Amino acid sequence: MAAKQVILVIDDDGEVGELVCAVAQGMGYECTATTDATTFLEKLVADTTLILLDLMMPEMDGIELLRLLGKRKCKAGIVLISAVGRRVVESAQQLAQVLGLSVVGQLQKPFRLAELEEVLLRLPVLEAPPAVLPIHQFAIQRAELQSAIEHNQFVVYYQPQVDIATGRVSGVEALVRWQHPKRGLIFPESFIGRMEKFGLIDELGWIVANCGMSDVGQFADGDGKALTLSLNASVNSLRDLDFPDILVSIAEKHGVSPEDVTIEITETGLIIEPSRTLDILTRLRMKQVKLSIDDFGTGYAMMQQFKNIPATELKIDKSFVQEMMGNDRDRIMVQKTIEMGHELGMRVIAEGVETQEQLDILRSSGCDIAQGYLFSRPIPAGEMVNWLHTFRTRNVHSCPQRGELFSSVN
Repeated sequence: MAAKQVILVIDDDGEVGELVCAVAQGMGYECTATTDATTFLEKLVADTTLILLDLMMPEMDGIELLRLLGKRKCKAGIVLISAVGRRVVESAQQLAQVLGLSVVGQLQKPFRLAELEEVLLRLPVLEAPPAVLPIHQFAIQRAELQSAIEHNQFVVYYQPQVDIATGRVSGVEALVRWQHPKRGLIFPESFIGRMEKFGLIDELGWIVANCGMSDVGQFADGDGKALTLSLNASVNSLRDLDFPDILVSIAEKHGVSPEDVTIEITETGLIIEPSRTLDILTRLRMKQVKLSIDDFGTGYAMMQQFKNIPATELKIDKSFVQEMMGNDRDRIMVQKTIEMGHELGMRVIAEGVETQEQLDILRSSGCDIAQGYLFSRPIPAGEMVNWLHTFRTRNVHSCPQRGELFSSVN
């Protein structure tokens, strides 16, 4: 059953609030406006579905209000209103996202009536909010994780990486899941931290490496050309000086060439223990293993350190890719990252590609590889074999430089 839109406006100009209320009520919405922050907070209720918030307020400004809304865990959509520059509004939007808030639009003062109507027309039809039930997160214990290792409960899913210029699949990223006997499929963010805490992360890493190198042979194309296998490495694993030798020995066991293996490391991971990390990464490159800096742009790596890392690949974080259609800063970040990667002799992969429009921008910007739901979600090895067959067969008749790359819904 659809719930009625309940809109709350705070703007230091009372006439703006009156205008918004008149338009909203004319569209069938319930709307209240105020110029006072205290009154605003009093009128904010659980049923509020949309907030129009002016950033420039005389007593308590919009940033302070966003902070309070974040503390209240407000679930209402937020439209930011301001006469300040767009860069400031975009920074406020970024802050809101960090605070767990949902910004659904912007209005730059002075705005036209048509712009206000457009913002309100874009509002989704809301369903009645479900009753809030307490969430009981289970605390994973070491014994349970150890048992999962011993009983082979960790499984590997694969997501394809597509060469934008040719439309061919160039590689796959291996992503671990926990197939829990009672709780079903559990994603890594729920257990990786615990495995690092209990000192089990290396065992998990070698499980994924063995499984991935065992599976990757069946992903080769019709000419027998191997795909690159990308493996994620924990920061903790990059402290083990034996890491390069163990990895290469696993590759040899499965008949995989080290040059067809890529180790992905997060940008934040580069700065934990610089000397040991640089030792390990340099030896990996000497053994022909490729290195990828994952989630580039979201960490805190110093450019001096980044310059010294022998990486062969940059992965642009999906947050930039998914926002670049409507955000000039993200689009410029993507373009400049691609330029920088190429100037440093690296290939560049864009993560989180979900639409043809995103792919078109990446192609025009010279990005090398795309990865994301536009092509496939992460899927088990057997499904990946079938997906690859379908994708390759259909793309034989396509021209990715001029038309769309085929995608598959999984």
